[in-house]
Amino acid sequence: MAEKNFRDSIGTINEEGKREWVYPKKPNGLFYKYRKWVSYALLLFLFASPFIKINGNQFLLFNVLERKFNIFGFPFWPQDFYLVVISMIIGVVFITLFTVAFGRIFCGWICPQTIFLEMVFRRIEYAIEGDRGKQIRLDKMPWNKEKIIKKSSKWLIFYVISFLIANIFLAYLIGSDELLKYVSEGPQAHLGTFIPLIIFSFVFYFIFAWFREQVCVIACPYGRLQGVLLDNKSIVVAYDHKRGESKNGRKKFRKNEDRAALGYGDCIDCHQCVHVCPTGIDIRNGTQLECVNCTACIDACDEIMEKVDLPKGLIRYASEDNITKKAKFQFTPRLKAYTGVLTILVGLLIGLLFIRSNIEADILRLPGQLYETTADGNLSNVYTYKLVNKTTNSMDSINFKLLSHQGKIKLVKGEYFKVQEAGLSEGTLFIEIPQAEIKGEENTLKIGVYKGNELLEKTSTNFMGPRSF
Repeated sequence: MAEKNFRDSIGTINEEGKREWVYPKKPNGLFYKYRKWVSYALLLFLFASPFIKINGNQFLLFNVLERKFNIFGFPFWPQDFYLVVISMIIGVVFITLFTVAFGRIFCGWICPQTIFLEMVFRRIEYAIEGDRGKQIRLDKMPWNKEKIIKKSSKWLIFYVISFLIANIFLAYLIGSDELLKYVSEGPQAHLGTFIPLIIFSFVFYFIFAWFREQVCVIACPYGRLQGVLLDNKSIVVAYDHKRGESKNGRKKFRKNEDRAALGYGDCIDCHQCVHVCPTGIDIRNGTQLECVNCTACIDACDEIMEKVDLPKGLIRYASEDNITKKAKFQFTPRLKAYTGVLTILVGLLIGLLFIRSNIEADILRLPGQLYETTADGNLSNVYTYKLVNKTTNSMDSINFKLLSHQGKIKLVKGEYFKVQEAGLSEGTLFIEIPQAEIKGEENTLKIGVYKGNELLEKTSTNFMGPRSF
């Protein structure tokens, strides 16, 4: 039986407690090809989204400072923050559901950290420094001309890409139009933005040039969650230990040898699955904290199995029950519960989006002011109003009408007013109501916000009347 090594520390720390630098071999295979397609599609989406406009709205915008948010072209204001919260909860439940079913598939296929590191920065590193063996030799050699040129050119390209990434993230925060304006006006005109941009560029550079897989292993809390969410029915990137070990464990490959008769498994102990792993683990030790389900080990193992004329799939997407009991994937009660919660939340979000109004109105009675009696015997209260236009079109001929009582509303400035696109309008108004309509000190009024004769929104406010005894 092959010797088993059990770790009591993470795979990127050596026995002395120092950083164990990972030199993954360049992956190649069917899954890697699929991952490239998915990654480049997501990168295109990431870089293009701030510059796509729908009805004048940026496709994705998260302007925290000015409290402006656009999601898929729909503008959201602070008053709509509950929709953003529900969307975030949906995202968490969605990732949880897929983790229970398919492990850390999000990490290996969708996570921006993995995509940038494996599909951008590592590919540049392979192009400049070469594959695993050449990188190891380059790091061990003294600082000669070759090493200086390769390392400096790699670091320069890494920083340029990091600076580009920082600019893209800035476009999500302040808007692409504002970013292009800053670029055209030059950094000296916007030092308050340019200096943080440089700092964040160095943060991204540090992550992708040095910290690398440590983000997934140490910094990201999602890796810890998989220990709670996974079970024997979860489909993960797994080593088929039943087939690979058999009775007598692993053994190096020998041509024309009857491995089955000798009691040896199909694993020929070539360590290609270890060499290709971007987090430096041995998948044959089972599901581990560091594994991001990137499938690099699947491609490497399949290539070796094909060369030695053994069946592929020694490392594959499988559950522990599938390996030990040959059990097929089941839609367990746990998965059904997560799916039910996700369905309810998505339905709730869709319903709230349908009833969401394009205009938000607040009418508040001026504090500290008592009611007045007008010359014609009506009671009058003074109010302030705020109207938020959530659309990208200006609204003309805006006026208020009483819906619950007889009376009239008088604006301090004119009969109608205009609200600019994505703008705020505020002012003062008086509400006059006949005394016969008022019952007691506190009365609730319902008010309609109209564009001409078109009802846009309904709101309510309090009206103060004489105290009844």
